[in-house]
Parts: sequence; C-alpha cells; structure tokens
Amino acid sequence: MFNRVGLHVLPKGTSIHKEEIALLYRQSIDYIDIEPRVDSTALFGLDRSGFSSQLQENFELTIKGYQSIFLEALTTGKFNQSMVDDKLQPMLEVIDEKKDVVSLLIYFGHDDVNIYNHSLQVGLLSYYIASWLGYTKQECTAVSKAGYLHDIGKSRVPQEIRNQSHPLSDEERVELRKHTRYGYEIIKESMSDERIALAALQHHEREDGSGHPHGLYKDQIHPYAQIVAVANAYVDMTAPDDNGNKPALLTVLRKIYELGFGVLNERVVQVLARNLMPNFIGKKARLSNGETATIVWTNPSDIFRPLVQSEKNFYDLSTERKIEIIEVFM
Repeated sequence: MFNRVGLHVLPKGTSIHKEEIALLYRQSIDYIDIEPRVDSTALFGLDRSGFSSQLQENFELTIKGYQSIFLEALTTGKFNQSMVDDKLQPMLEVIDEKKDVVSLLIYFGHDDVNIYNHSLQVGLLSYYIASWLGYTKQECTAVSKAGYLHDIGKSRVPQEIRNQSHPLSDEERVELRKHTRYGYEIIKESMSDERIALAALQHHEREDGSGHPHGLYKDQIHPYAQIVAVANAYVDMTAPDDNGNKPALLTVLRKIYELGFGVLNERVVQVLARNLMPNFIGKKARLSNGETATIVWTNPSDIFRPLVQSEKNFYDLSTERKIEIIEVFM
C-alpha cells in the first residue's frame, strides 16, 4: 500500500487492525482492497490482545521446554528428541503466519535475555530466514531446531563461566568456545539429523576463516549453520549492554548487513534485511533529538535511515545525519 505521493505505507500480507487503520487515515487513504483470511478462525483473526496472550503462553511453555532439555543434557549428556518436537512445534504454529517479524522481535525483546530466551529467539528467527530463502516447511522446521539447539553445548560448560557477568579470562574464553563441539556431540547422541549437529558445531564459523572451532571458509560451512550464525549474531546484538541500554533494531540490522560482506553469508544477510525492512514501516521510533516519530518510508538510497514523521515534522534521516533512531517500538 502506497500513499498519494508514492511512499510505502504497509507491506503486502499485513493483517489489518485498529493501528493499521489509524495509519491509513493519517496518510489520507480512505479505501483499500484487502484479501480475506483463508481461515476465519485462525490466530490472526484475533485482536492484538488475543494474539499476545497466545504468543506469551506458547513462549513461556517453549522456554520451560528448553530448560528441561538443557537440564537433561547437563545431567545425562543427551536429550529426548521428541521433547524438542513437542515443545517447539506449537510455537512454530503460532508464528507461522505472522508476517510482521519486527513486532515479534520487539515483543521478545521485552523479556530478560538468558540462554533459554536467546536460544528460542534464534530458533524462531532461523525459521523465518529459512522460509524466506525458499526452504520447504520440513526444512524450515529442521533449521528452527538447529537454532533452538545451537547453544545446547553450554550445558557442559561450567556454570560459573556461562553465567559470568564480567569479562572472561583467556582460559575461560577457551572453555566457553568448546560449547560448539560439546553441542555437536550432545545432538549426535540424541538425534540422527547430522545437519542440526553441524549447525551447533559451526554457528561461530565465519566465511573469512576468522571463526571457530575450525576456522572454516565460506564453502565449508553447512547452509543450516550459515542461517543460524546470522540469527545468532542478530539476537546477540539486540541484547542490552552493561548499562542496560538496548540498541535500536535498525542499528543492529545495519551492522548485520555490513557483516554480509565477507564475514556472514551474504545471501542470508540480504534476505533478512529485505524481509525485515518493510516491517519497520508504521512502527514508532524514539529519535536522538527527543522527538517520537513514525517510520513512514524505507529510503532506497539508505535503507537503514528511513523517512520518519513526528507530530510536527518530516525527517529524511538519509540527509538529516545528526538525527539517529534510538529505539523502535510499537
């Protein structure tokens, strides 16, 4: 949906609720053509509070499921594969038709980040990336499992290291890095899918050979691991710093995009950016000049510095270089 001067307002596939209708009115758009929902009882026929309630319920259950899997790996060195399916699949069904992934990322970012929350976010984002790359539904589920389990090897890392808040010593850093090998071994003991085990082993490999544990180059890294590496880097960068400040999602996406030039897989990074960017339109943004604005257009000359509209002004951030987006929210 574009407004009268050609600015992009809403992406295809947007589910229309009160907030979207208000946005259309602000853009002086009185009539639009819409596609009916195929299933009128589907989750996205619910209002926002209904969706949030179901999302929160499944999110908490999947987090608890991962805690159980992590504890089992900690105590026995393996886990029950059926538990992964039982805990992750309902969450995938909840998010499967959700087109506005940015809203999900904002929603998940409200919780305190720990290894369980982090692993679930990586699993869900990996699922979306795989679907955007054209993977089959079955493959998308497998990629999501790979993301969900990518850090399971940390169950073998001493608790005082994996939970340490201050900078690690060189010796501790070496031990923490072993979680990729540990994860590979645990997954191989627990399930037969070699691809998921390789994602755990290789998700810290980098295409320029600077990663670990084997210093692999581009063509040596499994495609599942390439997807999980991008999702993991993105979720890592959205975590708050030592002062509790969280970077804006657009800032994180720009940094990930830059890593696509030789460090992370270029195709994976580009499909992430291309599919996330339209979802920022209509979101609120807190600006560095103290104003609150709405993102109204993705600027083709600089996709990470969009056109925004505050109560009194329009700002083209591609030319207003002194103004930054501090936070994106709903």
